[in-house]
Amino acid sequence: MTEQPRVCVVGSLHYDIMVRARYLPRTGETLMGDAWWWKPGGKGGNQAMAAARHGAGVEMIGCLGRDEFGARLRERLTGAGVGLAHVRTVEEGSGMSVAIVQGDGDYAAVVVSGANRDIDEAQIARTGDAIGSSRVLLLQNEIADGANAAAARLARAAGITVILNAAPARAPEGLAGLVDLLVVNAVEAEMLGGGRIDGLESAAVAARELLTLAATVIVTAGAAGVAAAGIAAASDAETLTVPAHPVSRAETHGAGDVFVGALAARLADAIPLPDALRYANGAAALHVGTPEADRDALGPADVRRLLSGVAAK
Repeated sequence: MTEQPRVCVVGSLHYDIMVRARYLPRTGETLMGDAWWWKPGGKGGNQAMAAARHGAGVEMIGCLGRDEFGARLRERLTGAGVGLAHVRTVEEGSGMSVAIVQGDGDYAAVVVSGANRDIDEAQIARTGDAIGSSRVLLLQNEIADGANAAAARLARAAGITVILNAAPARAPEGLAGLVDLLVVNAVEAEMLGGGRIDGLESAAVAARELLTLAATVIVTAGAAGVAAAGIAAASDAETLTVPAHPVSRAETHGAGDVFVGALAARLADAIPLPDALRYANGAAALHVGTPEADRDALGPADVRRLLSGVAAK
């Protein structure tokens, strides 16, 4: 049996409570919703499950509380194929979020970090084997900068590709020279200094502007598509663009995490960035266009069917 390419994810784990309503309530308004449900979340957890779903062997490094939320998250992550040997149980309550999903699929959310605040440099120092045996290290901005930097230094010493999804948007602290690939959406790119984005052309400009932060930059521009610039995207820092797939829109929540996780899985399998970008773009499109109850069944075969005849420019 061929060993799966390994992705190590250092990041947040949240218990996500989803509420569906016609629109987002105004301040002081009480709005009657249509339904609610829960699902595993946190950018770290979401991206770890997406990477596993798209063919990678995944090891998660993080923290959960000694509570029912933590127990449920462990069960779901294990069922998705994510390794949890380096997920600590701590006394603080598990991280959680509440998201309101509008009828058109857009959403807004509030996040409480909880146990994720306990991910520290000492914990990272004990995970050198997990990071060193991987091909890709995946980071986000929902945990302390010091923990991210400690993990990136271990990865750099082992010659492992480091991907940072700078969400929420803030400039990388302590990561100078340690990030191979920066992934941001349009809002995050603008907040980091890439300028306003209203389509693929401006996304490509933003990707070039942000090359001071990483060797390669990817900017996701929602319904317009994806742009990349830097040494892994094209020669001489030229840009690569991949237009969006026309899909029947269901819900955008989590699409960015699917993109990042699928991208990490493909890069861990030594797939060149242009092809990995096309794959991740397709995986995110399928996520958006598929009802919530059917998303866990999506995998590489579905993405490859969608990509038939679609090429990057």
